[in-house]
Amino acid sequence: MILFASCPQYRSINHRVDSKSLWLYRWYYSRTCQWILSLTITVILALAFIEEPSSLTITSDVRYRLPAWNPPCGLTESVELLCLLVFVVDVSVKSYLIGWKEFWKNKWLMAYILTLIVSLVDWIVSLSFFCKESVRIRRILRPFFLLQNSSMMKKTLKSINSTLPEMARWVIAQKTSFHRMAGSREIDNQQDKEWVVYFRNLPDSLTSLLVLLTTANNPDVMIPAYSKNRAYSIFFILFTVLGNLFLMNLLTAIIYNQFRGYLLKSVQSSLFRRRLGIRAAFEVLSSLKETPASSLKMCSCDQLSAAQFQKLFEELDKDAIKQHPPSPEYQSHFMQKVQFAFGHPYFGYLGNVVALANIISICVVLVMDADKQPSERDDFFLGAINCFFILYYLLEMLLKILAMGLKRYLSYPSNRFDGLLTVILLILEIATFAVYGFPHPGWRPELMGLLSLWDMVRLVNMLIVFRFLRIIPNMKVIALPCTTWVSLLVNWLCSFQVVFYAFAITGIMLFKGAVVPLGNTSAANTTNYNGTLQCGTYEQLEYWPNNFDDFAAAVVTLWDVMVVNNWQVFLDAFSRYSSPWANIYFVAWWLISSVIWVNLFVALLLEVRKCIYLVEQFKFKIFNFIWFSCVSSHPSLGYHHCSVSL
Repeated sequence: MILFASCPQYRSINHRVDSKSLWLYRWYYSRTCQWILSLTITVILALAFIEEPSSLTITSDVRYRLPAWNPPCGLTESVELLCLLVFVVDVSVKSYLIGWKEFWKNKWLMAYILTLIVSLVDWIVSLSFFCKESVRIRRILRPFFLLQNSSMMKKTLKSINSTLPEMARWVIAQKTSFHRMAGSREIDNQQDKEWVVYFRNLPDSLTSLLVLLTTANNPDVMIPAYSKNRAYSIFFILFTVLGNLFLMNLLTAIIYNQFRGYLLKSVQSSLFRRRLGIRAAFEVLSSLKETPASSLKMCSCDQLSAAQFQKLFEELDKDAIKQHPPSPEYQSHFMQKVQFAFGHPYFGYLGNVVALANIISICVVLVMDADKQPSERDDFFLGAINCFFILYYLLEMLLKILAMGLKRYLSYPSNRFDGLLTVILLILEIATFAVYGFPHPGWRPELMGLLSLWDMVRLVNMLIVFRFLRIIPNMKVIALPCTTWVSLLVNWLCSFQVVFYAFAITGIMLFKGAVVPLGNTSAANTTNYNGTLQCGTYEQLEYWPNNFDDFAAAVVTLWDVMVVNNWQVFLDAFSRYSSPWANIYFVAWWLISSVIWVNLFVALLLEVRKCIYLVEQFKFKIFNFIWFSCVSSHPSLGYHHCSVSL
């Protein structure tokens, strides 16, 4: 009985088992408390958009950006203090529940407390400087609160830690090959464009080859030499083949090889704890001299076996089936037939087919009008099509309400989604007719502001495509993989958000205010020799909105670098505007985001596919085998030893 609380969610069974602690345990892991904790994490992470430097400006372009509104000192700090107090309560409850003996073994809790101490001290320092300090250490530590709250993200971090030695060897191999290929050379002709632009010295050579590894500057880096002698192309082709096609794919294999089996092992470990907890509870209840009559009895008054006890908890572990309100009972025979026809699932399938026809018709009309000027287009057919389908959706909604009743209709999330879209489309369509009149030949709705009513109708109409996502849960072949992959994707995105957030805050500390518009730059930051901008530079491409002057701009800049298209422009610009050492920051971001994290996601997808199959095959058989093997090996120790050793 004492281990039941930790079984359903596969959590650790190392916690206090007295009645008050179990009540606190269940209260802490309730949906309300976990929702409050998640909301607190969201709020403290979102503060980066508001606090100085604030992102509350229309544009991030340094040429046109107006001074941002920065909150007065103490406003965001008060919100942050409330969040930190919630985290203090969170870590206190966790520490109390597991006990001091287990607390000193838990590195995550100790890191949690250390992070809170540093954050509170830094918060006090901020107030003592009236919020004018240049560096806030606690901002970099905020992603830890998101990381420690997810077991999947912790497992992902552990798997990355296990792959670091192999990745370090790969980096050393890359560095060795770079040094062999990137040596600078002394030449007599100082006008050699290849030497001036790409290979002037060892750091420039390494940077050029690193960018070439991502093919972002291919074939620009090769053209000056290739224009002199076609044989020079062999060097660049060999480097691309060895680096991009061999070494980069080798890194993917290394990450997957190190990560292989880790996710399955972690899932099995969680299921082990659950299985052992249930079996231990069964043994405890079976050994009691006075067992409640209802605890291990069936309706036939026979005692439950261990297998039956396990099946009981398998049923309890399933999600509760929602009971929908009953349909209305009609006395008329005709209404009963109407109810049967329009309440049948096939009527919903017909609606999906009509929605597909709606999407296809809109796409066909848009393709036919693609080459026409806006003044030459005739929106009569598109307006008529929209009117027809909106009337069908309205009729479908009313017939379903008639067949199912309003309460039963609204009890289904899919019906609420369809009904909301139908109401929005109907309101927009009526407003469109009031403004533009009914569709007729030569009908051309005019743009009114940023988005016209006509465009809004077409935009909402395209959302009908989401009706098809509801068929996934009904297809057993793809339901489990899709559900697992969606859950995995959410956890992967959250863990990636931790890295994104930390790099954005670091970028603000390093490069805030570094980029300034032309006319305010010094001579050292010019990109030309004759007063004209060089082609392909930060200034010539007008990349001015990409900077680190606030959090939102930093996030977009990191995204643009992660895509690696033209990322050499950022390397060049920030090395000129700040320091040549800025390249280390951008190269580190490229390695973590584009190389390690993307390859890790590929490894996760491959591992999940295998994990789903193996867990479904062995989650019942293997646990009984492990249990009985353990008990038979240690009959005097019993289940306590088995639960600890596993």
